[in-house]
Amino acid sequence: MFAIPLGDGAELRPLEPWRAEEFLAHMDRARDLVDEHIKLAAAVTDPVSARALLTSYAEKQAADSGRIHGIWLDSTLVGGVLFRIFDAATGNCEVGCWLEPAATGRGLVTRAARVLIDWAVEERGMHRVEWRVSSANTASIKVARRLGMTRDGVLRESYPHRGVRQNTEIWSVLASEWRERADTAG
Repeated sequence: MFAIPLGDGAELRPLEPWRAEEFLAHMDRARDLVDEHIKLAAAVTDPVSARALLTSYAEKQAADSGRIHGIWLDSTLVGGVLFRIFDAATGNCEVGCWLEPAATGRGLVTRAARVLIDWAVEERGMHRVEWRVSSANTASIKVARRLGMTRDGVLRESYPHRGVRQNTEIWSVLASEWRERADTAG
């Protein structure tokens, strides 16, 4: 299909249902790190659940309500980014991410998220891009900052995860802010 180079041997590619076994093997390597903050690891535990999750995103993409992409490093799936929510009618979407331990600290999520946000703003005309993150997930909060997002607020104890109610920080960037940063960076 297609691949977008992210630099340093990394690529961003669609993560489609036919990649379910590769996705499961990746999630097995990522499980402990991913499960620390999000429920994705718990949703992908065998080939059937891996295919089901990827199929649900293929259906979201067909309905123009979400997308999922993998990050490959030296031909190995090591993480991903997604539009968990994509609402073209309102011009709002939410970007999310995950990585396995071997891929952390390389800027891969930041680079991949920039590709998604550029596409959402420039190609699809999105007005607002959100990043929702557990207050305990400092690495993901750093990505939101690197992306130039603004912290809008905190939903206190908004969801249970691993038996503990989690605070959710909401970060966002507006299309005008995204374009302004792109203009000053280039």
